[in-house]
Amino acid sequence: MQTVQLEDELAFSLSDHHSTIVLQCDQPSLKGDHSNLVYRAAAAVLEASGRTVGLDIVLAKRIPMGAGLGGGSSDAAATIVGLNRLLNLGWPTEKMAHVGQTLGSDVPFFFFAPSAIVEGRGEKVAPVRIKGNRWVVLVNPGFPIETKWAYQQLSASRSGVQPLSDVHVGLGKAPELPWEAVLQAAENDFEVPAFKAYPALYDIRQRLIAAGAEVALLSGSGATVFGVFRSEPQARHARLSFLSEPHLKVFTVAAHSDS
Repeated sequence: MQTVQLEDELAFSLSDHHSTIVLQCDQPSLKGDHSNLVYRAAAAVLEASGRTVGLDIVLAKRIPMGAGLGGGSSDAAATIVGLNRLLNLGWPTEKMAHVGQTLGSDVPFFFFAPSAIVEGRGEKVAPVRIKGNRWVVLVNPGFPIETKWAYQQLSASRSGVQPLSDVHVGLGKAPELPWEAVLQAAENDFEVPAFKAYPALYDIRQRLIAAGAEVALLSGSGATVFGVFRSEPQARHARLSFLSEPHLKVFTVAAHSDS
């Protein structure tokens, strides 16, 4: 898994006026209750720490929802990190990741980002350094794909889980990898059911490849499709071909490994 430079913003503060969690979001369709991963992450931190305090949290969304980009999971991880600092809990990374694991399979990764090999149900995370930089064009079709639906379709479209190839096993044993090796192994099993149900996603992938992407794939369970480019000028030129379609959300972002 790899992070890119597309981020939501979170602000945390203690309140003297109430003893609950008050979450405000600039996205009207995103509720500020237990259905929100940020709220649940804050509640999990308070429960695990035995603290009872009033919290005010403000969430500014930049990452599209239902996009397969891990926006909710990264926000949950950021909430745990933020409250660890705000409440002076002194939790190590492993403790924060353990709390995060109770919230979702993708959450632990973000404590070891920007680059990591993730196995199992997301609980096995091994940081890795990917040498060099790449630029990524994210094309969101303007509609979400429900994760539950994607997993149901994936289960129905295959008879079993294939064992890891030698290439993928090799990736998991290396502390440092070239981008070329990572991209050579890139694949996504969700593409078969997603492209069948939403042919527009396949079209986006093909357009990214035609624009010079080294690899183009569905991101996670969708609905965003991404293309990986060697340089920023290449990525920005590819982005231009999508800008005439107002229903698309298109981002050009950097992907690099700092560890």
